[in-house]
Amino acid sequence: MKITIVGPAHPYRGGLASILEILARTFQRRGAEVGIRTFTLQYPSLLFPGKSQTVTTPAPGDLHITRCVNTVNPLNWWRIGRRIGRERPDFVLMKYWTPFMAPCFGTIARLARRNGHTKVLCQIDNVEPHEPHLIDRPFNRYFLHSVDGFIYMSEQVHRELAAYTLVPALFSPHPLFENFGERVERSEACVRLGLNPGVRYVLFFGLIRDYKGLDLLLDAWAALKQKGCTEGRRLIVAGEFYTLKEPYLKQIADHGLQDEVLLHDRFVPDEEVKYYFSAADFVVQPYKTATQSGVTQIAYQFCVPMVVTDVGGLAEIVPDGRVGYVCPPTAEGVAAAIERMYEGDSLDRFRLNCVEERRRFSWEEMCNRITELYGLVAGK
Repeated sequence: MKITIVGPAHPYRGGLASILEILARTFQRRGAEVGIRTFTLQYPSLLFPGKSQTVTTPAPGDLHITRCVNTVNPLNWWRIGRRIGRERPDFVLMKYWTPFMAPCFGTIARLARRNGHTKVLCQIDNVEPHEPHLIDRPFNRYFLHSVDGFIYMSEQVHRELAAYTLVPALFSPHPLFENFGERVERSEACVRLGLNPGVRYVLFFGLIRDYKGLDLLLDAWAALKQKGCTEGRRLIVAGEFYTLKEPYLKQIADHGLQDEVLLHDRFVPDEEVKYYFSAADFVVQPYKTATQSGVTQIAYQFCVPMVVTDVGGLAEIVPDGRVGYVCPPTAEGVAAAIERMYEGDSLDRFRLNCVEERRRFSWEEMCNRITELYGLVAGK
């Protein structure tokens, strides 16, 4: 089988690039010929809220990655789409997470399909974005109508997808992020991060956007502090701000949490992720809206219990009372769940259950579903 993947990959950083690279490796182990087409330009600097879009590490030697896609140049889309069409892969696999990519990806997909052989498949993270704009629906319509079949990772995404198109769509949960390595001893993790091993840590991890509810978590922590429930405990906030930082700093100051919230406000490179998850008692995802989240899969990778809010597809992935708690998306709900995590043997029990639950999340299984989807749309 010949496969072309279009989307983020080295030197672009973050979870999306990791996903496509792991999928490529998995298909290669199964005997497929796989090439990745990634960006020369992903986001114009004016539209990118972070400090850097790329990493400086060497390119992986086991993958065929070509930087050739410019998301703001229509002539480039035409050229790349026609080139892929001439190469005649069995299918093009695209990663879709934001309507910004729709004009570029939709044009490439349409041109690649013209050869009468190539099918276009999409592993879709979101349909309706967490931070909506007026262009979202027409852009979504343009891209989604260019695809032959979808792999979705939550029922919310499936429902939203059905409002645009009824082409085949199969469910496959987000696999584990194996590229972050294995858990290390808590004492080693604390030393690596400059933390006091005599203190217990709760973790908020990932890029910081308003919809992720860090403000709810800070209000919850303040309420727990007033009840005397945070003694000997600290909240680590690890991630780069993709929104204004100042309102959160003011919130921390207003609540008097300067000594209780450890702000590691930077992008966390892959090689450091294991230390945060090895040092933490559990992870909190106080999201206000969600579809699915890569952070839950990182937590499963390191067998770290979770508190998640009951929004989007989070409760589908985190069974309440088994690997953590699902709570209402309110400060009161988050505070109550955090308090429950430290009751009795909850943490030990949840860690053991994570070992069982994580077996659901396999890259081989996702590749099986993608192959099944290709069979459906190709009539094979």
